[in-house]
Amino acid sequence: MARFERKPVTDIGIDETLKHVDEVKIKKAIDWVLKAEASARLKTFVQTCVRCGMCSGSCHHYISHDNDPTYAPAAKVKQTVWDMLDKNGNVSKEDIKKYARIAFTECNLCRRCVQFCPFGIDIAYLISLVRRICCLIGTVPQYIQDQALSHMQTTNMLWFRQDEWLDTVQWLEDELRVEIKNARIPLGKKDADVLYLAHGLEAKYMTGLLTNMAKIMNVAKIDWTMPDTDGWDYTNKAFYAQDHETMSMVVRRHYENAFNLGVKRIVMGECGHAFRTGIYEGVRFLGWKESPIPYIHGVQFFYELFMEGRIKIAKKIEEPVTVQDPCNIVRYRGMGDMIRYIIRQTCENFIDINPGYEYNYCCSAGGGMVDAGPPWKMARIEGGKVKADQIRDTGAKIVIAPCHTCHKGIEDLNDYYKLGVHVKFLTDVIAETMEIPEELRA
Repeated sequence: MARFERKPVTDIGIDETLKHVDEVKIKKAIDWVLKAEASARLKTFVQTCVRCGMCSGSCHHYISHDNDPTYAPAAKVKQTVWDMLDKNGNVSKEDIKKYARIAFTECNLCRRCVQFCPFGIDIAYLISLVRRICCLIGTVPQYIQDQALSHMQTTNMLWFRQDEWLDTVQWLEDELRVEIKNARIPLGKKDADVLYLAHGLEAKYMTGLLTNMAKIMNVAKIDWTMPDTDGWDYTNKAFYAQDHETMSMVVRRHYENAFNLGVKRIVMGECGHAFRTGIYEGVRFLGWKESPIPYIHGVQFFYELFMEGRIKIAKKIEEPVTVQDPCNIVRYRGMGDMIRYIIRQTCENFIDINPGYEYNYCCSAGGGMVDAGPPWKMARIEGGKVKADQIRDTGAKIVIAPCHTCHKGIEDLNDYYKLGVHVKFLTDVIAETMEIPEELRA
């Protein structure tokens, strides 16, 4: 094993916490997670791995760092989980600092390596155990801690008060009526077909995206509503910290809103991790076998609208476009064909990325890396070099990324590596190209 060498990075969420933690607390956290919380998968995966190295070339961090063996997926496990097991949990503060850096900033939990492991070892699961241990100790990047605390207090990621949410939606409805006659963004409507949950950023910084979604809803004549209480934000940043308790609370609030309003299903926008928490992670920690009400991703919803003829295209985008396959909805949930169908309906010149679908490279921002904030920006930029090269090779001018994290990650790669592309959501593409019936035009 090569020596683990990294540029020093200061993160008060990790560094300051370790000043107030002793080895007794560290061992207690490790023992609890690895002996009480972890499933049989831990023992199976650790004993099955034969160190064959098949996972190495699958990892964008490994490739982007000139095949540095310390970035290989198996090496990340060896330097964290295996190290804890070998030491029986008797590890130092410096060990924890190293574990946190690897788990939060050098692994996106993208599971691309699982596609290449001959035994199907889920390295993302093993790294998530490291994050859980760091969470119980408190050694989590400060920016992730802040967002998880906001979810804990407000059930949204940006400390947005309920009255601010209501005012924002009413303002956006007024703006939408400039284009769509008598447009509505219903709040707290009972017995609607769809409860739509928004991304926290769409209420504060990216309001145009929420407006475009409302535009689609109105043109497609969907019977819909949004929450008029807290619990409107589908993001769940506590997942990145493996804060199971807060993550579960946020998911429960989403379903409670749906039950209270009597809707038929929940539809969320373009986000990967939130969909994962909404239908699997959060549901499991709440003790439910499966989602108690259908929970639909934006890609599935848009695909359905096209298949039912509710959306018609007036003029397709002519510039060459390519696609980013978000890990949590393509590698995990198989929505690659749906995404490409929608793109072909709205774009004239689609250039598929290579490799694509479940073999597409992670954007290098997912799994909480972009949420780790400015101290770790270059870690994801450097780790995403292979992603930048992959996009450049397509020759496309537009990258369609149906995930907020992918969107931001590729924007940063675009700026740093001078790719000369524009990154768009499917929501924006559909709103831009769809036909607005004459009777709906303002």
